[in-house]
Amino acid sequence: MGVAQLSKRVRCELAYLSYPSREWVIPQYRDGTRVLDVLIVGGGQGGLATAFGLMLERITNFRIVDRNLRGLEGPWRRFGRMTELRTSKEVTGIDLGIPSLTCRAWYEAKFGRRAWESIDAIPPDIWQDYLDWYRDVLELPVENEVDVISIEPAGDLLLAHLRRVGRIEHVHARKIVLATGIDGSGKWRAPHALLANLPAERFAHSADDIDFSRLVGKRVGVLGAGPSALDNAAAALEAGAARVDLCLRRADIPRINPLVWANFSGMLGHFGALTDLERWRFMRHILEELPAPPPQDSFWRCRRFENFAWHTNCPWHSVRDLGGAAVVETEASTFTFDFIIFATGFETDLSARSELAPLVTQIALWRDRFTPPRGEESDQLARFPYLGTAFEFTEREPGTAPYLARLHNFTFGATLSLGVTGAAITGIKYGVSRLVNGLVRDLFREDAPAYYRDLLAYAEPELETLENPSAWIDRLAVEALSAPKLTGDLDQTVLAKACKHETASQDSSDEWHGRNGAKSASRTKRCSRRPSKRHPPAR
Repeated sequence: MGVAQLSKRVRCELAYLSYPSREWVIPQYRDGTRVLDVLIVGGGQGGLATAFGLMLERITNFRIVDRNLRGLEGPWRRFGRMTELRTSKEVTGIDLGIPSLTCRAWYEAKFGRRAWESIDAIPPDIWQDYLDWYRDVLELPVENEVDVISIEPAGDLLLAHLRRVGRIEHVHARKIVLATGIDGSGKWRAPHALLANLPAERFAHSADDIDFSRLVGKRVGVLGAGPSALDNAAAALEAGAARVDLCLRRADIPRINPLVWANFSGMLGHFGALTDLERWRFMRHILEELPAPPPQDSFWRCRRFENFAWHTNCPWHSVRDLGGAAVVETEASTFTFDFIIFATGFETDLSARSELAPLVTQIALWRDRFTPPRGEESDQLARFPYLGTAFEFTEREPGTAPYLARLHNFTFGATLSLGVTGAAITGIKYGVSRLVNGLVRDLFREDAPAYYRDLLAYAEPELETLENPSAWIDRLAVEALSAPKLTGDLDQTVLAKACKHETASQDSSDEWHGRNGAKSASRTKRCSRRPSKRHPPAR
C-alpha cells in the first residue's frame, strides 16, 4: 500500500466514524462577522491534533495560525539537530486512535514494512514529513506566516490581533488555544552577564538558526550538558569545526532520564488529578533534581571526534571579546573560542510572551496558589502557570478576570499542572483528549439555555402517519396527481418502509394487520433521518 492508498483509507475510516454528524455550535457574531469558536495558535503537532479533535466533535468554525513558513512549524527542520527523535518509534497520539493515521502506518506506506522494522527511532525530518501528510490528508487549514501580536478580553469574548504580511487583522474568538511548543510559556534562556560583552556574530543560542558551515576550522565552545548541547556540539564537529569544548557546571554529565519512567498511562493521563503537593514533588524531582541527559547516540556522535572534549565542574565566570575571539574565564582555566553556542535551555516566564502582555498580571502562577514545605522550594516551578483541568489559565484574584477561562495553555508551561502532555510527543495522546473535551464542554454549557429553548421548539414528527401502508400510499398518489412536486418533498426513508410493507402484505392485507404483521413490524430496523445542520438561532 502506498501513501495515496493510505490517504484514501483514512478518509474512508473517518466516514465510518461520522456519527453524530450534526454541526451543533450556535453561531455568534460581532460587528457583523462570525466569531470563531476556537483560534489555535501554533501549527505544529499540538495545534494540528487539537484541530483534528475538534473536527471529530463536529466543531469546524476554527482557524489555525503559525508564524513560520509551511514545513517549519515546530523544531524538526529548524533547531531539532538530533539524528533521531528521543521518543519510541511506536509512540501514538495525534492519530487520536485511528490506526491509519499513525506514523507507523504512514512510514510503512511510504518506505515499506521492512524499513520500519529496521529503524530504532524516527529521524526529525521524517517526523515533519509525517506531520505534513497528516495536515494534508485531514485538510487542516493552517495559515502560515501569521503572528499573534496580542490577546485581550472583549466583553464575553477574546480579541486576538494577528499580523500577516502587509496587514493587521483583529479576530474575535470564544476560545483560544496556545499550542506554541516548548518555549510557549517563556523564552530561551541565555546568561545575560556572559553575553554583555560579546558581539552578535560571536554567539548563538542552541535554538537559533545557526549556519554551521561558518564554523569550519573554528574553535567552538558549548555551554550546557543536556540533549541540545550534545546535538549542537555534534553538528559543529560534523561541519568541520577545528575543536569543540563542552563545559558544564555539574560534576558529571546527567545519566538518568526520569521522563522515561513517566511513560505510563497513569502518569500521563491522570497526573492532573494529584494534589498540589504531589504534583510539586513529582515535577521538582523530574525537572530539577534529575535534569534530562543527552541520549547515548548524541554523546557518541561527539565522542567519535578526537577534537571533542567535555569539562565538568566548569561554570563560566566571565566572557569578553578580545582580538576577534571570545575569552572565557572559568575556575579551572581560560578558553578562547571563535564561536559560542549557549545550550542553556529555556525558562518559564509568561511576562516574556508579548501576546500575553495585556493579560499577564491577571494570570495565576503556582506561587500564587501553593506554598511548598520548607526545603522543597523552587523558583523555577513557582513561575509556572496554575492551570485548570482543560489547560485554561486561572485568575490570580478570583472573580477579577473570568475571561481567562477562554484561554488555554497547551505548551510546556502546562507540565506542573497537568503533566507531560502539552508540548511532548509522549503525552500528547492524553493532553489533546483532555483539551478537546474541555473545549467542547465549555461551548455546550455556555449555550445550554439556547439548546433548551431549541428543544422545546422541536416539533419534527418521527411518526409520520397512523394509516396502514396501503392507504397511505394510495392517498399520496392522489395528492401527487394534484401536486406533482409533492413527491420530491417526501421523506424517502418512510416511503421506502411503506413500500416494503405494502409489497410484503399485498396478497393478504388482513394478515398484515394481524399477528404476523405485528411481528414483521417489530423486526423492522428503525432508521434515523438524514442528519441536518440545524442550529438554534444565532446570537
